[in-house]
Amino acid sequence: MPPPDPPAELPLGAFAPAKINLWLHVTGRRPDGYHELDSLVAFADIGDRLTGAPAETLSLTVSGPFAGALETGGDNLVLRAARALAARCGVPAGAALHLEKNLPVAAGVGGGSADAAAALRLCARLWRAEIGGEDLARLALGLGADVPVCLAGRTARMTGIGETLTPLAPPPPAAPAVLVNPGAAAPTGAVFGALAGRFSPPAGLRDGDRNGDLVARAEPNRNDLETPAIARVPEIADVLAVLRAAPGLRLARMSGSGATCFGLFGSEGAAAAAARAIAAAHPAWWVAACSIGGRPGGPG
Repeated sequence: MPPPDPPAELPLGAFAPAKINLWLHVTGRRPDGYHELDSLVAFADIGDRLTGAPAETLSLTVSGPFAGALETGGDNLVLRAARALAARCGVPAGAALHLEKNLPVAAGVGGGSADAAAALRLCARLWRAEIGGEDLARLALGLGADVPVCLAGRTARMTGIGETLTPLAPPPPAAPAVLVNPGAAAPTGAVFGALAGRFSPPAGLRDGDRNGDLVARAEPNRNDLETPAIARVPEIADVLAVLRAAPGLRLARMSGSGATCFGLFGSEGAAAAAARAIAAAHPAWWVAACSIGGRPGGPG
């Protein structure tokens, strides 16, 4: 009989990077109400952090700048993900989880979805759960359309309702960026509902863009949710105008259903300078310089 696996170093950690929709086309709506999407998704090198240790019961504590905006009850996606994994693998759902909430809540950067994906990865290690990658991806899809791509954690084109992922090959280099959120919520359901059936044809990559950087790949497309989101949260237009006026900007767009917007810059220095200037001029906004693309690091 082989020796047992050595005990894992505790607590375990998992990084939950911000998810950025470089483009997002809503291509239709299925009879069950789910929207069909075509989106190019990349990840930032900033995000939330989840840690966990063995426990008799399942619990979640939260800290960080956005902890107060997060619901930590039974419907929290981290807890839902842990319970779903335990039920699927037939193991007790016991873990003391702690989430450092650094990303704005309900902000279009996949914070909840990234946290759920981190919970699946972390708890699978903590419980030594026997589950294959395809089964884990199906479990992720049951938690939300963005959870599978957050579970994969790499730049990919996401289609269907989020279940079909095509990693970009070759992967584009990371791009210096600034994320800005005006501090106003853009409710996802209301933004999607405001489309009122105005769907767009599938997005695509022109032949000349296939080996390009993130800007070249994203620029020919758009975010279909930007206009309905601005109608509900006019501050999004203000954020985009400020980003587009920043020296060194190459592309600015809203991510997801908002209200966070991103700017891709020509250099790290230009991104850092823009972040400082925007934060100074708009102290109520959340502003973060980062890098988008590549494969974000972090614990776990």
